[in-house]
Amino acid sequence: MGETEHIMADEKIKYPLKNKLIVLVLVAMVPVLYVAIYLMVSLINYSRAYDQIVSSMTLANSYNMNFKEEMDESLYKLVVSNVTFDTIDEDGTLKNPYTLLDELRKEGNNLLGMTTERESGVWLQSLLRNLDTLEDRVDDIRENQAADGQYEKNIDMLYNDIYILTELIQDDIQYYIYYQTKSIEQLKVQLNAEVEHVILISILVGAGIIITVILITSAILNSITKPIQELCRITSQIAKGNFSARARMQTQDELEVLSESVNDMSENLEVMVHQIKEDERKMRYAELRLLQEQINPHFLYNTLDTIVWLIEGNDPEKAVDMVVALSEFFRLVLSRGKEYITIREEEQHIRGYLEIQQARYQDILDYEIKIDPALYRYRILKLTLQPLVENSLYHGIKYKRAKGKIWVTGKVETGDGTQADRILLTVEDNGVGMGEEEVRRLQAEIGRPCKETEKGFGLANVNERIRMNFGMEYGMTIESEKGRGTKVSVMIPAIELCEKMTGETGREDRQSAEKEDFV
Repeated sequence: MGETEHIMADEKIKYPLKNKLIVLVLVAMVPVLYVAIYLMVSLINYSRAYDQIVSSMTLANSYNMNFKEEMDESLYKLVVSNVTFDTIDEDGTLKNPYTLLDELRKEGNNLLGMTTERESGVWLQSLLRNLDTLEDRVDDIRENQAADGQYEKNIDMLYNDIYILTELIQDDIQYYIYYQTKSIEQLKVQLNAEVEHVILISILVGAGIIITVILITSAILNSITKPIQELCRITSQIAKGNFSARARMQTQDELEVLSESVNDMSENLEVMVHQIKEDERKMRYAELRLLQEQINPHFLYNTLDTIVWLIEGNDPEKAVDMVVALSEFFRLVLSRGKEYITIREEEQHIRGYLEIQQARYQDILDYEIKIDPALYRYRILKLTLQPLVENSLYHGIKYKRAKGKIWVTGKVETGDGTQADRILLTVEDNGVGMGEEEVRRLQAEIGRPCKETEKGFGLANVNERIRMNFGMEYGMTIESEKGRGTKVSVMIPAIELCEKMTGETGREDRQSAEKEDFV
């Protein structure tokens, strides 16, 4: 778009979409942002308080379940068995009482520093005092254990002091958990109040937003969505091939400029698309015809050499048969310029080719053609199988240095409802074959455009023609094993020749027929 066109477009834009959207956002943004921030802060505060209480309760509950049992068991074993305070750490089933006391005292101090609820703090302080008393009694047991004859005294202290103190500590922990649970309940009440507050504010603000936004945005949205819907309808018609469709808008914004650009585009699109398709068709068909013709000359030279050899060898009858076979071969090759022939004609073509080659390589070549006659009425691209047979002969059988054989087969693969019927044609030989790496390279080569291939030119030509005419789901695959031979499979759709061809191919057939009749 030139500078003049930019100026004209700017003059038409009186109400830019940007300004409309800014007004719409400003109307709804401030109250919604306030509600969102308020709700977010409330939830964060509640989440932190809840996490702190739950963490404290989880820790306290673990000591509630384990402390008394572990302490009582350890002290009992210290009193009645031969375990001492010096050797208790070596016993894997017991825990050192001092270690248990230090751990609980440390966690109790941490919880006391975090606890804000008064009753919970009182019971934590009671817990810490009982821990100090319990530690004194543990010291007494340790001193008595060091002196001989204090067993009865330790037993009496165990039942009258230790067990009572661990019971009191467990009670302290349980009361702490109880009051923390009440704190959660209070927190829940506060949260419910906050939620009710937020809901009330949201209702009031939302009502105001709805009333204001409905009044302001209805016109803005209609001025945006209706032109977009109209543009969608017009572009959909253009996509379906209706290049006469036009969009007419008087919105005085970017959409009006866009609609005029769409109208300008549709005016030129039909001519451009038609020209591109025509140029591409001519280029591709000219290229492929040129490449296709490069397959044939060396065969003609070899056949003529064989005919000369037969004549010089005083075998004119075989020479005449080869001339007749060669004539029939090229009659089928030309096919009045048709791209498509029947599978029956393709079979006759390769049969004539193999007869000619067998006369030349009668000591090393044998062949067998088994194509289901039910396939004869279906169409196939001309010169599909002949390059494959030629490849089997020159790259498989000939290098074997012994008699080899080529099998050509064909059958119909019935579709399963989601897929149409297909035809599978195979050319197989028992020649020298290829290794796995060579097969992978060749398969990659034939998957490229034939003009870019470094080897496998004939196979790439066939594969590209099949894909261009039938689709990428069809084409050629190669299987081979070193020393055992090669199998090339070709998959094409099962379409009878009498069915409707493409417009371009039919026109070429008519033009070729008219030329032949004129001659």
